[in-house]
Amino acid sequence: MDIQLNATTLKTSFPGHSGDMLAARLDIPAGPVRATALFAHCFTCSKDLLAAKRIAAELARTGIAVLRFDFTGLGSSKGEFASTNFSSNLQDLLIAADYLRQNYQAPSLIIGHSLGGAAVLAAAADIPEIKAVATIGAPSDVEHVLHNFGSSIEIIESDGRAEVNLAGRSFTIEKQFVEDARAANLKDQVAKLGRPLLVLHSPIDQTVGVENASAIFLAAKHPKSFISLDQADHLLTRAEDADYVASVIAGWADRYLPADKPRIDEPNESVRVTETREGKFQQTVLAGKHRLFADEPESYGGLDSGPSPYDFLSIALGACTGMTLRMYADRKGLELGRISVEVSHAKVHTADCVECSDSQKASGARIDRFERVITIEGGTPEGLDGKLLEIADKCPVHRTLEASSAVATRLSKG
Repeated sequence: MDIQLNATTLKTSFPGHSGDMLAARLDIPAGPVRATALFAHCFTCSKDLLAAKRIAAELARTGIAVLRFDFTGLGSSKGEFASTNFSSNLQDLLIAADYLRQNYQAPSLIIGHSLGGAAVLAAAADIPEIKAVATIGAPSDVEHVLHNFGSSIEIIESDGRAEVNLAGRSFTIEKQFVEDARAANLKDQVAKLGRPLLVLHSPIDQTVGVENASAIFLAAKHPKSFISLDQADHLLTRAEDADYVASVIAGWADRYLPADKPRIDEPNESVRVTETREGKFQQTVLAGKHRLFADEPESYGGLDSGPSPYDFLSIALGACTGMTLRMYADRKGLELGRISVEVSHAKVHTADCVECSDSQKASGARIDRFERVITIEGGTPEGLDGKLLEIADKCPVHRTLEASSAVATRLSKG
């Protein structure tokens, strides 16, 4: 077993059903792990498909570690794809679950995309720790995958194998793959699943029609849920579709997994920010019992999965201002309506800064300027405008931003 730690992602590998090494990534949350999940990718895809990466990142943000791996002969995994079939994929999936069980924590959640969805439906019963199952664009029968082979099916059956073009790549498919797919009986396994099931499917899926979702849903017993992925394609190539799926799975699985309580018993004295290594800038933020993403907009090369660092500064100023005003109003018995604070940030020359001192203006330097617009629902009590602005300026974050601060930095030896 070869493991390389890279920020919040473990790059790892383990032997698959044939003994060949399977490449995997374990996305680890910042702070305590509430549960682990196992993700099975789509037919001929890899663990690094955009959908798999974004789903794993979102689940990790909510405290769920996710193992995603390449099936034998795909992605970065070793072995011959031509010698694999649905049954061997199931073996790899069970081996991956055992890898988690032996080295980390047995999976409580299992997720499968396309044929990977069929695989998790078939494998879940053999992983006793699984508490919930989710499928994305899954076929209701394994034989459905054979439709991708077109007229090559006849050649495979007559010659024993054929080269098949799938998504622009050439794969060797052997007759044993076809026979194994036809022998699978997925609907019976769905009926005996015995776990909560979430079925996600696009009504415009051109690869695996939405009627497959209907068949899976009807075959399953309660508790079961269906979510329509309107306008999404089969591979969830649009980031917003992958993000939506990730948030739905995280929210749905929440009731079946242990509660997320990161650092809840520890003093809330620091914030931990850690790279995810998914995207150029994405960071996980752990603040007490709260998990967030920090990122940059797509225009700056980020994934736009969370506020930017300067957005967080603006958030801090806006939140502190509102809290300070509310505390003042409560102490004075003032009937203030709902308070909202809009904060904008810009870099300006001191010469153009009305609020800057004469010495600052004389420097000719550029300065960070935060502008607050405070709105009080129903208006402010008569004669209190000036006082409320004075109180807003006493917000501790305001004072911190305007004062000279010291930042001490050291390298951890741990």
